[in-house]
Amino acid sequence: MTFDKYMSPMSDTQLKEACRRIRHVALDMDGTIYLGSQLFPWTKGFLQKLTDNGIGYSFLTNNPTRSLDDYVKKLRGMSIEATREEVYTTAVATIDYIKTHYPQARRLFVLGTPSMIGEFEAAGFEMCADDPADRPDVLVVAFDTTLVYPRLCRASWWASQGVPYIATNPDRVCPTDQPVILVDCGSICACIEHAVGRKPDIVIGKPNPDMLRGIMDRYGYRPDEIAMCGDRIYTDVAMARNAGALGVLVLSGETTLDTAVNSDPQPPITADNVDTFADLLIASK
Repeated sequence: MTFDKYMSPMSDTQLKEACRRIRHVALDMDGTIYLGSQLFPWTKGFLQKLTDNGIGYSFLTNNPTRSLDDYVKKLRGMSIEATREEVYTTAVATIDYIKTHYPQARRLFVLGTPSMIGEFEAAGFEMCADDPADRPDVLVVAFDTTLVYPRLCRASWWASQGVPYIATNPDRVCPTDQPVILVDCGSICACIEHAVGRKPDIVIGKPNPDMLRGIMDRYGYRPDEIAMCGDRIYTDVAMARNAGALGVLVLSGETTLDTAVNSDPQPPITADNVDTFADLLIASK
């Protein structure tokens, strides 16, 4: 394989056919359409190309630190018009999971930001105090930029006591344009596992295919009519594969070209950015 804006293990005919079927693009956010607080220069043109060619899109993120309203506000602040219905976060997916699998659960102990906790409270859940007498129905661990040591210790205690334990996402770090490592949910869960010997009962976010299936159910599309674009092989591309959708790796975030080339299996499409993928879609029509 050679790389000149994109590469694929598929033949040209297979690639064109796979792109021709796409009716909706699910988009990772940080590292894909923006990095940290900076919108990529190609993002608005990319979205316009999709719209002009009758291809829909949604924004999916493993980052639960912001509420839906916060994400809509952030996108609009970058001059991207979006609605709550076009944004799907792991916080929302976790709420859906708890309501389906633990319908009697009301009280939660949550490692999460105030914005995320507000999303859970708006959905009807109550937050437990950091108190050994206040046993939760479910323990939720998320990417928590407000995390303090006592709450990490309490979450570990509830994990050791057999409380149902859900993680919002598996990401080890969060992409950033700043000179710092943002320790994400997967690393927090690894800390708890090292302390008490227990992994989460389920990890909700990508690569769990349920997030993408939610988009399919919402719009009534088949898996092969959905493309998932993101900057991570182990979450974005893996979720597409698990859901039977088309996985598109972009090299604008975490993953390097060297990592992509040496990945086994190869992503169905590796592109330098989402705009290159839009050109592939348009050329296939």
